[in-house]
Amino acid sequence: MDTALTRSQFVRWRAAIFAIFLASGLSIATWASRVPDIKAALHIDNGQMGLLLLGMGISSIIGISTSPAVMARTGARLGMLVTMLSFAIGVGLVGLGTNVLGSVPVVVAGLVLFGLGNGSLDVMMNVEATAIEQQMGKTILPVFHAFFSLGTVIGAGVGALVVNLGLNVAAHTLIIAVIIAVLAFACWMNVPNREAALDPQPEEKPHWRERMHVALEAWREPRTYFLGIVMLGMSFAEGGANDWLALGVSEDHHAGPALGAAALATFSVAMTVVRLFGGPLVDRFGRVVVLRVLAITAAAGILLFILAPSTPLVFVAAALWGVGASLGFPLGMSAAADDPAKAAARVSAAATIGYIAFLGGPPVLGFISNHIGLLNTLYILVVLAALSGLFSGAARPLREEEKVSAG
Repeated sequence: MDTALTRSQFVRWRAAIFAIFLASGLSIATWASRVPDIKAALHIDNGQMGLLLLGMGISSIIGISTSPAVMARTGARLGMLVTMLSFAIGVGLVGLGTNVLGSVPVVVAGLVLFGLGNGSLDVMMNVEATAIEQQMGKTILPVFHAFFSLGTVIGAGVGALVVNLGLNVAAHTLIIAVIIAVLAFACWMNVPNREAALDPQPEEKPHWRERMHVALEAWREPRTYFLGIVMLGMSFAEGGANDWLALGVSEDHHAGPALGAAALATFSVAMTVVRLFGGPLVDRFGRVVVLRVLAITAAAGILLFILAPSTPLVFVAAALWGVGASLGFPLGMSAAADDPAKAAARVSAAATIGYIAFLGGPPVLGFISNHIGLLNTLYILVVLAALSGLFSGAARPLREEEKVSAG
């Protein structure tokens, strides 16, 4: 632990980052669990739904790509507060546009704010989590991502409940928006002003342009791109599930919206369990072995989801899909942070690649599914999961002499 922080400050910092991961997952699952209802209320098809997702994806990519500049300029503490408030407002606007105003442009505006905020926050919170992992000296990043998944479990579970209760999208999303805003301020109060990875003391703080130069150096390292491929495949699998799994169960497997939300919850529970208990497995067997096994599991789960002849098998497939997609992203982040001196820059670069896939992939799947059907489109995820497994060797820990010259 950084000697500049007391034990109490460190514990509160770690708890705040756990809560931020949870809030991000809660927001995404809130949106994902209501996709069938939003689609029905706005009277749009899969292609038009893909356009909505594209707007969110583009804004998310903008948020991701500008996040290092925001951190270099302001530090993560203020940046995380602003971005959380941004996507909280976005979640509320999605609900208002769906039921109160019946306006696609308002929903698009909400998704743009949602995407900008969540995209930027995702990079910041991963940089913060890897800084905490480095200070603790053990594999803990999957636990942070488990809290993200826990947020999706809560969001999906609440989504399934409110669908059964008949609560409309507006009421649901406005309640969640208020909860996220309250969490944002609570976390802001507990993230310390001085964070080892991002916010040195004023007298030690280099010019922000120098910090930007360091951040951009990571993009010249081939290992960044190899890790990006590992994360891309798993991010496509996770993002595709978040945005299309419920709809696939509801419409393509003819099980209805409530079971669609329940299947998404199953996926999220499976992912959360593996992230909570995956750290010791990684420490024992290594990142590469774990990533390869999980890539096979993800591909098998998605294939079963596509081909399942019955609803129970769809739920088994959702569980396997969640297990397989669970650790690709956090282990990619851990690998990017192997050298503490360059952790922030490399984590930002690798996270950008992964989140472009996570957020930009589902809209692409929507456009393709409008022509060949959603289940057929998911074969793309099978291929990408296999590709992730093939490139998992990039996650092998760096030797000391490689840390300053990765790639």
